[in-house]
Amino acid sequence: MTSWTISNVRPWGGAPVDLTIDGTRIAAVLPAGTTPPAGEHIDGRGLLALPGFVNAHAHVDKSWWGRPWVSYGGVATTQGRIEHERAERDKYGIPGVDGTVAVLREFLRHGTTATRTHVDVDLGVGLRGIEAVREAAARLDGAIEVEIVAFPQDGVVRRPGVLDLLDQAARAGATSIGGIDPATIDRDPVAQLDGLFEIAERRGVGLDIHLHDGGELGAFQYELIIDRTLRTGLQGKVTVSHGFALGDLAPERQRGLLDDLAAAGISWATVAPVRTAPLPWRGMAERGIGLGLGTDGIRDLWSPFGDGDLLRVALGFARLHGLRSDDELTAAVELATTKAAPFVHRDRHDLVAGARADVVLVDAENVPDALVRVPPRALVVAGGRVVARDGDVLLDA
Repeated sequence: MTSWTISNVRPWGGAPVDLTIDGTRIAAVLPAGTTPPAGEHIDGRGLLALPGFVNAHAHVDKSWWGRPWVSYGGVATTQGRIEHERAERDKYGIPGVDGTVAVLREFLRHGTTATRTHVDVDLGVGLRGIEAVREAAARLDGAIEVEIVAFPQDGVVRRPGVLDLLDQAARAGATSIGGIDPATIDRDPVAQLDGLFEIAERRGVGLDIHLHDGGELGAFQYELIIDRTLRTGLQGKVTVSHGFALGDLAPERQRGLLDDLAAAGISWATVAPVRTAPLPWRGMAERGIGLGLGTDGIRDLWSPFGDGDLLRVALGFARLHGLRSDDELTAAVELATTKAAPFVHRDRHDLVAGARADVVLVDAENVPDALVRVPPRALVVAGGRVVARDGDVLLDA
């Protein structure tokens, strides 16, 4: 299909429209039935239409999805999971192209059409994971747009040579480089952050730093990141992932940090895990702090959970944060769609003329109904192509 139409759909639960698609873009949004469909057309049957979901925090390189069950093992701490993964990953072909393709197909089946994924870079795998993810995305012919964060899961300065690998990844086209718990993994937050920011500034890439540490230890590291972001001029290019401490802090301390994070243009990515403190998401929204949702790892050596459904993650965010009103429930879905555009370097991501033609149809009365029921995706269009219908992915890989 080059120019075609999805007729009679309700964007965000509004009035029925016809979406005309030309190539990879939405060409026009017109009241339903006002003009004959251009070229071929699909009858949307009055279904609710949403933009494609944007996964702002994934690890698609290390899943065992589609393979025999792997029992959970190792020690249930961040360091314990790192050690267990390093010891076991080769046994399961991690990283690998086939496993990554399987995860990306699940993303498409559930309506995710763009993702920012952290890909392990360390002395054991080098840049092989990045190569595997790129090949997997190519096998799906660009249906899902994939941005790569070169991620030092095993630490940065405690492993001599990792900074050089991150620099190589940035030079080879990774859109961001990552970091992890500068205080508790490397036990030298100044050295880790100085090294990462130097590469990001020199190579012109973004930074996305995992921070699991809670309380004042976490807050201290936010302050270091804010300071370096302002000094290097990287406003708008730095993300904190997880950032559990932000929800732990006293309100006054929290407000001060939010003001400083906003001034530095630092965004946040969360997977809304159970048993964590809710984030001050309203205060973040009021200050223009970007907030995105992600799946994290899916059936990997860190956790057996996950299915790639970002709408289900949005539901988890709503429940964790006690959302109830229609406006709040809709806001949770916006975090997983339109509001996540900056995480994949899109100026706009919505059902509007000029946007990439990423469309998800569901049988739901309105957006809150879709969120709380998480219905199957009736149709998924990615980059102007129908890639999934009624739960079946239509792409060969």
